[in-house]
Amino acid sequence: MSESPSAKSIAIIAYITFIGTLIAYFMNREPKHTFATKHIQNMFGLLLVLFCAQVAYRYMNPIIGDTLWIAAFIAWAFSLVTAIIGKKPSIPFLSNKFEEWFQFLK
Repeated sequence: MSESPSAKSIAIIAYITFIGTLIAYFMNREPKHTFATKHIQNMFGLLLVLFCAQVAYRYMNPIIGDTLWIAAFIAWAFSLVTAIIGKKPSIPFLSNKFEEWFQFLK
């Protein structure tokens, strides 16, 4: 499945920090690319996981926070690679849930 260059570029931009996610969201408003939307939803979910990791580190247990952070980093790196090669995000269980939960990003 090969995606258009603009959809692929938007998907890659989504993985460049929080600001990149915002930029990608606004770039994807017109025309909408389903491929880019899935990656934007995926990165938004990963950002929430990172936020939860920080909260867990600070208020619960640093080991839990570090574990969540490492898991989110690995998922981020994997997702970035999938965007670069033009495949839809496929973090087991999470990618499908992120698409379901973050419908407002369409």
